[in-house]
Amino acid sequence: MDLVLWRHAEAQDWMPGCDDMARCLTSRGEKQASRMAVWLDRQLPANTRIFVSPARRCEQTASALGRKYKFRQELSPDGQMAQLLELVQWPDAKGTVLVVGHQPTLGQTIARLIELKAPECSVKKGAVWWLRHRQRETLSQSVLVTVQSPELL
Repeated sequence: MDLVLWRHAEAQDWMPGCDDMARCLTSRGEKQASRMAVWLDRQLPANTRIFVSPARRCEQTASALGRKYKFRQELSPDGQMAQLLELVQWPDAKGTVLVVGHQPTLGQTIARLIELKAPECSVKKGAVWWLRHRQRETLSQSVLVTVQSPELL
């Protein structure tokens, strides 16, 4: 199984009284999402399942890819790592799953899967972390395939 974790691109700052779920991408965030989407579209298999947080900034990020996706409440800003892993059926699902979501959940998921000592790692806005599960005899492994940042594209 391949799990691709894509943090939403740069969004408007949160302000008191602002609906966090309605925050939109900035113009810089739109460019980040577009650059990453072009790269992802070349890399992802056609049958990739795509799950997206219902937050507007995640929807806009995913929309740049131009593929069908499903909103999942488990991926909301207050979602938990366990919910994400259950949703994607890690490590037992077949094929590739793309998740567009938020920190700290994405960083916590990465840290757990690659067995970092820290409880989470930092994921830049608009960046992609691609992980793969493989079974070698009795050894179950999580492999970091690539990390890509929109600034480097």
